[in-house]
Amino acid sequence: MIVTLIIACEVGFWLLLAAGLALRYLAKMRRTSVAVLLCEPLLEVVLLVVTAVDLKNGAQPDWKHGLAAVYLGFSAGMGHYLVTRADAWVAYRFAGGPKPAKAPRGGSARTAYEWKMAGRFTVAALLAIALLQAAIWYVGGDGGTDSLRMWQQRMLLVIGINVIIALSYTLFPKKADQARSRPSLLDRLLKPPSERAGSHTDKDRTLTKG
Repeated sequence: MIVTLIIACEVGFWLLLAAGLALRYLAKMRRTSVAVLLCEPLLEVVLLVVTAVDLKNGAQPDWKHGLAAVYLGFSAGMGHYLVTRADAWVAYRFAGGPKPAKAPRGGSARTAYEWKMAGRFTVAALLAIALLQAAIWYVGGDGGTDSLRMWQQRMLLVIGINVIIALSYTLFPKKADQARSRPSLLDRLLKPPSERAGSHTDKDRTLTKG
């Protein structure tokens, strides 16, 4: 049940995000879109309550409860960033907004970017560790908490990997002029029609007549 609820929360997150952005940029219903987007945290609240009730009813803590805590931690730590990035891309594609900045290709800007990403993952992992520790205290000494502590160790590993990646860009920075400029798949899919290869503006068609 816990795993099914986690999947439902993830699907619900993206459905609510898509609905909220469609209401904002396609239907021009800004207030309604805000109301829809504000429903997203309710999904995490439901998962938290269900997990707590399951443990309260005597369920033995296992990997599913740990996964729920990790999901909640990363939803809280990364959710705002994902929503902001999705909003920027949809505004660019459908509302004439500025093109969202991509990850810098090199230099000090790329180093700063990697440290920011490491910071986001660290915050998410620390939130997950805190939730896991709360679950350990909630269960008490009589319950088996090995699986929850295993998830805590994995979160420490996530932090370590991201710090190492950021540190590698600090110690061995790549020069911006040596990095290849290649548009991402997301960039190609969300690029406005007027900027796509092979598209022509009215001025182009005028010049090509005759």
